[in-house]
Amino acid sequence: METHEDKDRMGTRYCVLIPAFREEKNIATVVQAALQHCPDVIVIDDGSPDATAEEAAMTGAIVIRHETNKGKGVALNTGFREVRERGYDVVITMDADGQHDPELIADFIEAYDRTGIPVLIGNRMSDVSHMPLIRRWTNRFMSALLSKTMGQYIPDTQCGYRLYRCDLIPYVATESERFAAESEILLHIAERGVRMDSVSVPTIYADGRGDSKINPLSDTIRFFSMLMNYKRKRGKRRYVA
Repeated sequence: METHEDKDRMGTRYCVLIPAFREEKNIATVVQAALQHCPDVIVIDDGSPDATAEEAAMTGAIVIRHETNKGKGVALNTGFREVRERGYDVVITMDADGQHDPELIADFIEAYDRTGIPVLIGNRMSDVSHMPLIRRWTNRFMSALLSKTMGQYIPDTQCGYRLYRCDLIPYVATESERFAAESEILLHIAERGVRMDSVSVPTIYADGRGDSKINPLSDTIRFFSMLMNYKRKRGKRRYVA
């Protein structure tokens, strides 16, 4: 069986995966910076009506386009399939709006190379001074609830800046179409006993609006709906087993 050390010696194939919607103003800058730290960037343009896809392609990204907007969860699923088909070993997911500093890609790669831990989650909670209060409360509450359900502590389960070893991709497909998908991914991984850890990342809200595409009310409702659905299905799986 191939070990992490064997893979290091042969050369790990990394890529960055960026789901994007209406990000023509930011995507080129994000892709350009990400390419400084990783040779391949895949952008999933989730049905943007603007020039997001064109800007990403001109900057050097591999672009896959949805004809209509399907949600972040579906965009991630599309991206993960593309990553597997292209034979990458490790994928780093990040947002297209500039809230995730591409310089930190190097930190994720270093942490993975050093530890071999197959899932690394960005942790913004070590410095929340720039995080809007409602996001701070929501993140802490959801992270505590999800950590209890998973049986392992992740301080910022809502952060989309992540590293996954690609042999786990078959287990991360989600039913959630929007932002709850990233929480659902962690539940599926934890259920299989996979170890996860965190990498400290800064909180960046350049426009002062916080997570502008997240609606605290509707996305919290989606989170609880996802969690209840997951627990119901997990109970059925255990009953069958």
